[in-house]
Amino acid sequence: MTVPHGRWRALALTALWVLVAATFALCAYSLWRAWPADALDALRAGRTLLAGVVLVWWTQVFTRYTRPDATPVDDGVLRSLRGLFPWLTSLRLALWALTLLLVTSAPLDANPVAVTALITVELAFILSKNAVYGTLARVAPNPLDQLGRAQLRSWLNVAAALSLAIGVVNVVPVAGLSGSPALTDLIVYGAHALLDVTATLLALKAVQTTPGV
Repeated sequence: MTVPHGRWRALALTALWVLVAATFALCAYSLWRAWPADALDALRAGRTLLAGVVLVWWTQVFTRYTRPDATPVDDGVLRSLRGLFPWLTSLRLALWALTLLLVTSAPLDANPVAVTALITVELAFILSKNAVYGTLARVAPNPLDQLGRAQLRSWLNVAAALSLAIGVVNVVPVAGLSGSPALTDLIVYGAHALLDVTATLLALKAVQTTPGV
């Protein structure tokens, strides 16, 4: 039986809003776990908070896009998305660069191949998320554009795979790079990663089944 577009869209929007709530909850949890938080902990929490805010704007634009309704270029939500997501990407890249500096400037017991894979996956995750945000922000004014839809589908597909990879990294740390995570950390970060993958795949399906494609 073919699932109608309306069902996929409803499932995708539900998953996205649940992910929004989970992202804000993850921010609070990370601060609670690190309290009293140092500067690096505060930056990481700020990254998560900013990711939640960007996802709020992205989900609102995505809601119109999959209706499909055009979003005016001067729409406040679209302008907020376009203005904010580059800051999120910049913060993510800064923290990634700091991690790279730390792992390359000090002797580690971890397998260098595993560390290289970790660093590479994290960078790919950051860039794929940036592409997902940027592609929707660019194509939202013209939701029936075939090329734009194809690009958004491609990036959602890539982002889903990399979200899964980064989720595995978060719950199965590289031996010698960090200690064993607490059970609560495994549950919280694992659940958030699962929500991210699920929401991204459902968003992909909603785009694929949108009328006019």
